[in-house]
Amino acid sequence: MSDSNAVPKPAEGGGSSLALIAIVMGTFVAVLNSSLMNVALPQFVTVFGSTVATIQWVITGYMLASAVVIPLSGFLGDTLGAKNLFVLSVAGFTVGSILCGLAWSDSSLILFRIVTGLAGGFIMPIGMSIIYSTFPREKVGTALGMWGVATMVAPALGPTLGGYIIQYYSWRLLFFMSIPFGIAAVILGKVLLKPTPQKKGLKLDVWGMIFSMLFFGCLLLALSKGQSEGWTSLYIVSLFYVSFFSLLLFIWVELGVSNPLLNLRVFKDSNFTMSVIASSLVMMGMYGGTFLTPIYLQNIQGLTPMQTGLLLMPQSLAMAFMMPITGKLVEKVGVKVLGVIGLTILGTTTVELHLLTQDTPNHWLDTLLIIRGIGIGMCMMPLTQIGMINIPTPDVSRASSLSNVVRQVAASMGITILTAIMSSRQTMHYNQINESVTVDSLPANQTISMLSSAIMQGGVDAATAGGSAAAYLAGIMQKEALVRGIADTFYVSAIPVLLCIPLVLLFKTKRKVAQAAAPAPSPSDRAASQVPAPAQEPSKA
Repeated sequence: MSDSNAVPKPAEGGGSSLALIAIVMGTFVAVLNSSLMNVALPQFVTVFGSTVATIQWVITGYMLASAVVIPLSGFLGDTLGAKNLFVLSVAGFTVGSILCGLAWSDSSLILFRIVTGLAGGFIMPIGMSIIYSTFPREKVGTALGMWGVATMVAPALGPTLGGYIIQYYSWRLLFFMSIPFGIAAVILGKVLLKPTPQKKGLKLDVWGMIFSMLFFGCLLLALSKGQSEGWTSLYIVSLFYVSFFSLLLFIWVELGVSNPLLNLRVFKDSNFTMSVIASSLVMMGMYGGTFLTPIYLQNIQGLTPMQTGLLLMPQSLAMAFMMPITGKLVEKVGVKVLGVIGLTILGTTTVELHLLTQDTPNHWLDTLLIIRGIGIGMCMMPLTQIGMINIPTPDVSRASSLSNVVRQVAASMGITILTAIMSSRQTMHYNQINESVTVDSLPANQTISMLSSAIMQGGVDAATAGGSAAAYLAGIMQKEALVRGIADTFYVSAIPVLLCIPLVLLFKTKRKVAQAAAPAPSPSDRAASQVPAPAQEPSKA
């Protein structure tokens, strides 16, 4: 058997620590660039003379492109080597960012964002697989904690930095600022990452690739466009129809080939299965809060995107602060303790957010969000680590890509479901408020009379003042209905988080301890591990 097929032995010491710098840098530039986009959409509409529906594809196109290539990361990592794929992915992402900064129309910007997503979709799953194959298993928690800092600091900086750049500089800088980070990540990756083995002669699972692209692409597109197109429209129903049958065909193909695109057999590991379910539920609840809070701050309290980013930054910094601490604590107190504590904090603070009103003090909200960020930092990394800890090294990359793409779908699904709930509850609350504000309602008439008098002082006639006062009162009612709808949705978003607590208690940790204490396998044992068993055919990262 050739050396190119050998399983890499985890590196010890400073070499792996230096390699982590390259992975963190690459992850940081990808997440930062994505987090800059939300605040820039109105600017893109103005600059290109486009529409909101069209410009939304700057985000949707990137999301779809990155999602459909994630399943390929395992095969390409085997074929090209994890190091080479990581470097190429960051380089492609950097080139795509340059092209986006040079865009001359909305169509060119969307096209270049799709190109950027096709390259950048590999960065996170292949980075995670490198961590698992480079670090000793007992040190993976610490490494993941440091890696997680990049995924938390970038979203913290993104909205504030994006708002500042849009306000004082050119929108093109949003993309050009990624260039030095990307170049640094490529150089560090080439220098610091150790060469990873390449498997020659692997055959691409073409049908698996086609069906996975159809499933994930159609599903995410339906979830992102369902609210605007209508959930019962032919377009959305057709997308769900195609995605459902593509999933069935994908499962059928993957279970029948010798080298599947995604090794679904890793779901036989109960820890991995529960980890994917639990982390997906947490993503739904976490992204719900991330999505709802800016709506509340901007639409209810009238904050600018930059002010909103500054207010939300402490929460993300709290997550980033907890990541490396949690990585150390996992090795001492275990996954269950940290998972239960983190999920309890996250669930409790999310429930508390349903107390929001129009005049909720920002310091109260900020304090609650910081505590919530601590809870997220405590639970996310342990939930991910426990699922991967028993996966054989040859299967790590495929398992990593599988868990990453499932979590991405879960996040999109969470945002979609919570958006629908928020809209439904807002309509219900507005109808309730409208029914209580009748024509002969004394408070309503007093409010309209007071507003009319104030408007008439500006030289407006009585009829116009009365109409303006009525419109202003309707706006107040709409705002109150929205804040109540947001509060109700926060309450609902806590449910998936709290459902994870019993799942954490079911994790099996004895195997982890035994594996950490076991001696390193001999070269002959590692070579033997490459022979596929009849019941399962391991596929390497």
